[in-house]
Amino acid sequence: MKPAQHPTALRTQRLLAEAGIDTQVVEFEQPTRTSAEAAAAIGCTVAEIAKSVVFRAKQSGGAVVVVASGDNRVCEDKVARLVGEKLGRADADFVRAATGYAIGGVAPLGHAGPVRLLLDADLQRFARIWAAAGTPFSVFPLTPGPLAALTAAAWTDIRQEA
Repeated sequence: MKPAQHPTALRTQRLLAEAGIDTQVVEFEQPTRTSAEAAAAIGCTVAEIAKSVVFRAKQSGGAVVVVASGDNRVCEDKVARLVGEKLGRADADFVRAATGYAIGGVAPLGHAGPVRLLLDADLQRFARIWAAAGTPFSVFPLTPGPLAALTAAAWTDIRQEA
């Protein structure tokens, strides 16, 4: 683990500081693009990873970003009901265009365009969570309260039931 050096991770660090979030973006030699990879690199549980799952809203064409606990599968039907329209798959080009980030590095802030953002209520069970910082090798820690304030998003039930 080392301090952020990639320009996108440094941009995320600047945005966090401007928002008053006192945290440090860090980078790893190994990828952190999946919840399992990030948890292994950090040394935390998969559940403590705040993964970003991006959908494409079918009617509006807009991006829907769900920040979910790494151990949860996102229920597409629940998310569709919450945003009021059906969802489709978001390919890598759409994710990059809508968020400004590559898949595996979508941060919960600093998106390229407007996105609809939802937070998984299950993230509130942790004292510290880790979110992507704009690249598939960078993350930052924060607590659930500042994540909600930073994103201005509500806590919701998005978990796929077993």
